[in-house]
Amino acid sequence: MPKVEINSVSKQNPHSLSEYRENVLEVAIGRQIRIYRKQMEITVSDLSKMTGLSTGMLSKIENGNTSPSLSTLQTLSNALSIPMTAFFKQFEQKRECIHTKANEGVEVEGEGTRAGHQYNLLGHLGSNDSGVIVEPYLIELTSETDTFKTFQHGGLETIYMLAGEITYRHGDGEYKLQPGDTLFFDANTPHGPVTLDKLPARFLSIISYPLDK
Repeated sequence: MPKVEINSVSKQNPHSLSEYRENVLEVAIGRQIRIYRKQMEITVSDLSKMTGLSTGMLSKIENGNTSPSLSTLQTLSNALSIPMTAFFKQFEQKRECIHTKANEGVEVEGEGTRAGHQYNLLGHLGSNDSGVIVEPYLIELTSETDTFKTFQHGGLETIYMLAGEITYRHGDGEYKLQPGDTLFFDANTPHGPVTLDKLPARFLSIISYPLDK
């Protein structure tokens, strides 16, 4: 997605901010129309026949390339059997954002945590409409231990190495991780550090799994 520098653009054109907001609204409306159409298991062609709108126009609306009139939205809401306000749901709904300042992550004490192993949860969003829970951790390893526990849990995990060097096992494979390296894997397979090759070692561990509804 291209970055939009609102401040710099608005200085050149006083109407740019409102135009940008309108474009975002068009995309939100189009996304909702597509969602409800697919829930009804009908094609764009089917919806065209139900509404009298051309397939080309419907495609432009769903892709956020045009702003539908109120009469068009009313026609679509009747065809999809939903209130017209449903088209604005994603645009108007408040979305959470977590800002964690440096050194203010929640230190986690749990299975696998030991002296010299520090786990900090950087943020957590509870129930949300995405259907996914994401837990970002900052992990710091400062001392060696005799044994390393392997972990196994649901979801997907991404490790991004920040400092130091470790050898990380996933299933039958072993991966030497250095700063800048990434390891992305299915967390249902046993995984964990095999050796700490250069201390201190710091890495981001981002775990994502389905939200139980």
